[in-house]
Amino acid sequence: MKTPPVNPKVIATLPVFLSVCLAALLIRHFHLTQEAIPLVLGIIAGGLVDLDNRLTGRLKNLFFTLLAFSISSISVKLTYGQPVTFAATMTLLAFLFTVLGTVGLRYRTISFGTLAVAVYTTLSHHPGENWYTGTLMILLGTSMYSVLAVLCHIVFPHRPVQENMANAYAALGNYLDAKAGFFDPDEVGQFEQQQIRLAMSNHKLIAMFNLCRSALFYRMRGQHRHPRTSRMLRYYFAAQDIHERASSSHIQYQDMVEKLKNSDLIYRYQRLLELQAQACRNIAASLRNNEPYVYDERLARANKGLKQSIEYYAATHPGGVDVHALQRLAANLRGVNYQLSHLESGLDQEHDSEATRIANTETSGLANIIRSIRSQLTLESAIFRHAVRMAIITLVCCAIVEGFNLSLGYWIWLTALFVCQPNYSATQSRLKQRIVGTVLGVFVGSLLPYFTPSLETKLIVVVLATTLFYFFRTNKYSFSTFFITIQALTSFSIAGMDTAAALPWRVVDTIIGCALAWAAVSYLWPDWHYLALNQTGAKAIKSEAGYLRSILKQLENGKIDDVGYRSSRRKAHESAAALSSTVSDMSSEPDKYGGKLQTGFSLLKINYSMMGYISALGAYRSQMKQSEDDAGFLDLFFAAAYRLTDLLETADSPDEEAFRQEYETLQHQLEQLQELAADGHNEQSSVLWQQLVMMANLLKPSREAIQQAEALA
Repeated sequence: MKTPPVNPKVIATLPVFLSVCLAALLIRHFHLTQEAIPLVLGIIAGGLVDLDNRLTGRLKNLFFTLLAFSISSISVKLTYGQPVTFAATMTLLAFLFTVLGTVGLRYRTISFGTLAVAVYTTLSHHPGENWYTGTLMILLGTSMYSVLAVLCHIVFPHRPVQENMANAYAALGNYLDAKAGFFDPDEVGQFEQQQIRLAMSNHKLIAMFNLCRSALFYRMRGQHRHPRTSRMLRYYFAAQDIHERASSSHIQYQDMVEKLKNSDLIYRYQRLLELQAQACRNIAASLRNNEPYVYDERLARANKGLKQSIEYYAATHPGGVDVHALQRLAANLRGVNYQLSHLESGLDQEHDSEATRIANTETSGLANIIRSIRSQLTLESAIFRHAVRMAIITLVCCAIVEGFNLSLGYWIWLTALFVCQPNYSATQSRLKQRIVGTVLGVFVGSLLPYFTPSLETKLIVVVLATTLFYFFRTNKYSFSTFFITIQALTSFSIAGMDTAAALPWRVVDTIIGCALAWAAVSYLWPDWHYLALNQTGAKAIKSEAGYLRSILKQLENGKIDDVGYRSSRRKAHESAAALSSTVSDMSSEPDKYGGKLQTGFSLLKINYSMMGYISALGAYRSQMKQSEDDAGFLDLFFAAAYRLTDLLETADSPDEEAFRQEYETLQHQLEQLQELAADGHNEQSSVLWQQLVMMANLLKPSREAIQQAEALA
């Protein structure tokens, strides 16, 4: 069945809309006005923990979700009214469930929803009701949402994967555009800014790749693979190959642009990259519209024009040392064209093929989960610090509510829970949007009673506000806060509570909650005290060493895109993305990070230059040839390359003498390689030697940058 081209955000919001509509019908038909609040809050909680998965995975998630929600809600019900016991229980839950998020995305998502349920149970508590009523209503709302989410999954089983893939190709297009900027002769003086732009584009692209990998992994765990899953898998591997080729650096870009600035050759490189970037965005559009991608023949013509320009340049610059590098660069772009032109016609690989396996990054098994949690029980862990903050915030909120006898005071806790993030910058952004959205929501909510005189009109407002809250929650937080405020006030009105009295307290509690969240991230182990730039940089360099080692093994034994090679490449790019994220956080708060910022940018530029040179070798794997004539060169090349890899892995070692000796030995080997490459007049030898030299030239700068970061730590 062909899935209609429906906006994926509409599909994602559909279960919330349908479940709230169903809840509204139940409330109206059975006069469940007192139960309206926990029922709708249960639906919202179900939406907060919804994760993309195959059918059996969704059912498994539902079981654990209902179990966790039951524990949280019942704990509230059994201790509510006993201030000391309640505060101790909620503080413990806040700490335990936040720490549990270290295990993986599934646990982190369910844990957050579980804490939200604890607050929801508190806010919807009525002194005269049975202790189990609110809990049952929350679980009923969650179950309603989950059942309808499963039904939507059955109707649109592959739309989440397809949308993730579309986002990945859109991000890949942006990455190629950033790469095209390196070939603009008018921007030759902006090389450092272009490097940083490329690094940030890569950071976003890797995040999209991870979402695709996770979605594909869950759908490949079954015995039978759907043809559309195989198609998306092909798209995923094609995108990774394009990324590796685009990441490659065969030449010093500044020197090349300066040399070719008056030639049409540099513009042809730039134009081809820009056309390939647009092709990636066209692929994204075709995926969103559920249409096959049509290869643009302009790519073939641009590639032909580039080839002719290189041939002319080679003829007019005989013996030019940069000719081979320009030809390899063009060959890489031809490889990108090949992937784009064969995207729809590619043959699916066998189900059990090693080339189609995807690494599992989820922690599984009780022993592994416990080990993962134990490894995070230190203040060096951002999640552990966040767990302690959340526990303290919870305790303070409980003290404020009980000390001042605030009937709706747990709005403070709810605000702090949603606003407080492990990262200071993210918290600051959220609290501003939360306050703005709440104030506007209270203003509009104060006018709604004049337009919603009946239960039916109030239920319509609840349905629309809840749906729009969910629709905007991931990209427009102020909008989502606005709509959830209207939903909360209208639900209180349905339950017969004094909405007019609640209006000012909603604003006051929100401001107090935001203030607590800001104080927590500012004064309780603030992240800038634990910004381990030296460790993040060293980890990025070491991950590149692992990537290079995998490439060298394949240069020796032949190209195989197996899961081990892809995992080493992914880890290298994820570590580079982590460094980009760290530098980005630093740049957003220059007053706090002070002198670390310039060192961070230096590490970032060195890291991405090294990644480019390594990726170029990765892209060269399919062209590698072994012959007896090259045996002497290759033996020395691999010896030097593995020595360089060892030096990368020990880039943060304090032993200067050992580094100096190994580095001098490497330089001597490179000199021998240069002589062998010159004597052999072999393009392959020239390629391998040149890439190794460019990597070796970054060894000392990378080590010095890490040492500078350590000195500033």
